[in-house]
Amino acid sequence: MTRVREKFSLVVTTLNNASTLDRCLSSAVFADDIVVLDSGSTDATLDIAKKYTRRIYTEAFRDYSTQKQSAIDKAAHDWVLLLDADEALTHAARAEIERALESPQQVVGFRLPRREQMFWTFQHRWSWTNTHLRLFDRRRTRMNAAPVHAAPESDGPVRTLRRAVFLHYGEPDIATKVSKINAYSTGLVADKLRRRQRFLGVRMVAYPPVFFIRQYVFKRYFLNGWAGFISAATGAYYVFLKYAKVYEAMRRNQ
Repeated sequence: MTRVREKFSLVVTTLNNASTLDRCLSSAVFADDIVVLDSGSTDATLDIAKKYTRRIYTEAFRDYSTQKQSAIDKAAHDWVLLLDADEALTHAARAEIERALESPQQVVGFRLPRREQMFWTFQHRWSWTNTHLRLFDRRRTRMNAAPVHAAPESDGPVRTLRRAVFLHYGEPDIATKVSKINAYSTGLVADKLRRRQRFLGVRMVAYPPVFFIRQYVFKRYFLNGWAGFISAATGAYYVFLKYAKVYEAMRRNQ
C-alpha cells in the first residue's frame, strides 16, 4: 500500500534576492504550496517568484521574526518548509523530506543539516554541519524573538533528518561575510545591553580564540583549506565585534 505524505507549504521571505531565488524555489518545487513574502525588492526577485507561484505578498520589513512568522501564517498547509532565499535543497533532502512526511505523527518538526558556502568553495562534507529546524507543524511552532538570527521553535518532539542536507549560498566572498558581520553585530547591541551582559573585557579577549579553535579544529574546518581558515578567523572576529560594540555603547551611555 502506497503511503500518502502530508501536504506542505514552502515559505520564503525575500528582499532583492534575484541572484539566488530561482535556485531556491526550483529546489523545492515539489511543495504543494509556495508562499513568497517580499519586503520591497527593486531587482528581478518578484519576476522570478512569479515563475513558481501566484501566492506572492509584499509587506514592509519590521524585523526578522515578525516577517517570517507573517509568511508562515499565510501557508495553505499545516506543515511548512521554511527556507531563506539564498538556500536550496539538495536532491537527497527532497527524498528525505518526502519520506519523513509520510508518517510524521510522532514529531512536530524536523531539523535539517546545512552546508555553508565558504567563499569560492563549499563546506567539506566531513566538517561539522549545524542543523536547523526548517520543516515543522506550524500549529506547534512559532518564530522566536531573537533580534538577528530569529528561528522557529516547536513545543514538541523534533527529529533530525541527517541526509536532508540543504545548501546556504550566503557568503560568496569575504567582503559579503565581513559586511554581514558588521550588520549583525550592530543588530545585537540593543538586546545585549538589555540583558546587561557582564565581563565584556574578558569576553572580548577570551571568546574569539576559543571560537576559532572550536571551528577550525573541533568542527574540522581545516578540511576546507584556506577557505576554512578564513571562515573560522572571520567568525572569531564576529564574536569579538559583538562584545566590542556593546562595550562601546556602554561607555557612550556613561
